[in-house]
Amino acid sequence: MLTNIMYVTLYVTDQERALGFYIDQLGLEKRIDYPGPDGRFLTVGVPGSPLEIILWQHAPAVGQPAERGTGAVPGPVFLESDDLRADFKVLRDRGVTFDEPEPEDYGFGIRAEAVDPDGNRISLRQRRSQ
Repeated sequence: MLTNIMYVTLYVTDQERALGFYIDQLGLEKRIDYPGPDGRFLTVGVPGSPLEIILWQHAPAVGQPAERGTGAVPGPVFLESDDLRADFKVLRDRGVTFDEPEPEDYGFGIRAEAVDPDGNRISLRQRRSQ
């Protein structure tokens, strides 16, 4: 029987830059950093959560920039907050770039959208109080 989601993979073009973003700007913690034969196995996670995000080194396809473009965008990764408006201010002060100037209310609570240095979507959510 399946018991847990262990990893989710995000493709990044520079693992050190991605690690800096997820640790220093989003406030996640580094979990695994192993220089394996198939490449560096690097994971981060939310403190206290068992789920880990693999930051996997991957060169962009020929003709596809690593920067965020128009149209379909990779991701998203959803991170939950218990006080998104307060977290938004902290993350913005750390240099995280958001799509909108403030979090917005929507049907299920509060949301804010950001992008990591490789164009991966980061969706921050706070559930609506019941």
